[in-house]
Amino acid sequence: MGFRLQSILRASVTSRQAAAKSVEVPKGYVAVYVGEKQKRFVVPISYLNQPLFQDLLNQAEEEFGYDHPTGGLSIPCNEVVFQRITSRLNGL
Repeated sequence: MGFRLQSILRASVTSRQAAAKSVEVPKGYVAVYVGEKQKRFVVPISYLNQPLFQDLLNQAEEEFGYDHPTGGLSIPCNEVVFQRITSRLNGL
């Protein structure tokens, strides 16, 4: 998982650097885009180690590969589901 996660993050950083600098992501966080409307969420990078979030990353890899043109990770799930997952992660 470590190699794939590093590849996803490297692709995300490259895309983010290429994107407009108008929307910065604080250190220690990563931007993710969720749902059909690609709503932007900024989540702590600590989520990347959580099994629930890793399942989302695996789905993203299957659907998008390592190309995330939004400048952040695109997560192929419903916004409501994503918010439920992140609220559970907040409670850990």
